[in-house]
This record gives sequence, structure tokens and C-alpha cells, in this order.
Amino acid sequence: MAMMKKKTKAAEKKASKENTKALREKEEGREARKGHSAKSPAAKKAVSAEVRAKSPAGTEGAKVTGRAKITGLPKARPIEARKAEDRAGLAADLSAAAKASESKDSAKGIEIAKDIKGIEAQAADLGILKYLLVTEKAVNMIEAENKLVFVVSQEATKPLIKKAVEDLYKVKVRGVNIIRDMKARKRAIVLIDKKSKASDIATKLGVI
Repeated sequence: MAMMKKKTKAAEKKASKENTKALREKEEGREARKGHSAKSPAAKKAVSAEVRAKSPAGTEGAKVTGRAKITGLPKARPIEARKAEDRAGLAADLSAAAKASESKDSAKGIEIAKDIKGIEAQAADLGILKYLLVTEKAVNMIEAENKLVFVVSQEATKPLIKKAVEDLYKVKVRGVNIIRDMKARKRAIVLIDKKSKASDIATKLGVI
């Protein structure tokens, strides 16, 4: 019985010590919380200064918000500025298109002018050369002497006749003789160069 009483007392003492220790720790924690909440404004400022000193450069004084502040992005251009740039670009494109069109029209105009000049030249040549004479003697001259006999205008001269034949039929003319027949017509006897054939021209004209 005595042994049992001793063990019970020892257990009670141990439990009492543990309870006392727990109460003391609880009391110390409460005191520590009170001391933390009762810090002076100067202490709070010191803590704040310490935090700012530890923070990265350039973030001092920055407000902490729920959204991160995005920096370094280009500023959006005003709508009017964008519209003005679009109008300027459109005007430049229209101007370039107009210039291209003018240059094309100019080139076409030059080509048309050349064609007109060519037609006028041909008309003048045809005015000088009225028609190819088709008689037995004239046909014999075509085949035997490589010559063509044209009835020409009264104002035609040897240089004009030579130029007209060369321009119209793309041949080389070696010489031109002018005579008048019994009907007062002016005839031109044209000698074609050996590189070309008078018969080819006569065939084109439907004479032979």
C-alpha cells in the first residue's frame, strides 16, 4: 500500500509541474502578443524603413495593389493620329497610281503618234504612187530587167518616188527614170536592187 501511495504522489507532482509549465508558456505568449501590438510609432517607422531599405531599387514609394503594374509598354497612339496617318498613306498610294497611269497613257500616246505618222507617211507615198502599170511591155520589164513601172502624181520627183517605193515595199531602189506617155500621164520606171525581186512586189499587188 505504501508503495502505491508513493507512486500516486509522484505522478501528481509530475502532472502539477507540467500544468504549471504550460500555464507559464501560455502567459509568456500572451505577454509577447501584447508587447508586439503596443509597439511605439517610432518602432513601426523603423520597421517600415528597414523593409524599404531591403526592397529592390526603384520600388520605393510604390503602392501595393491587387494588380501588378505593367511598365515599358508603348503608349497607344490617339485615334485621330492613326486616322491622319491612314489618310496620308491613302493619298500617297493614289498619287503613285495616278503617276503610273499618266506614264502609261503617255507611252500609249507616243505609240499612237508613231502609228499616225507611219500611216500619214504611207498615205503620202500612196499619193505619189498612183498604181502599178500593167501592160505587156511593163510586165516584160518586171521579169527581164527587175523593174517596176508606176503611174505617179504630177508633183512627184525622183527622190520622192524612190523614198515611196522603199518605204512601202521595203526594198532597195537603185534608180528611177521619169517619162510621159501619150495620155500625158507621168510614169516612173523604178529599178529594184538585185537583192530583191520586182516580181515579188508585183505578186503582192496582184498584178502577176
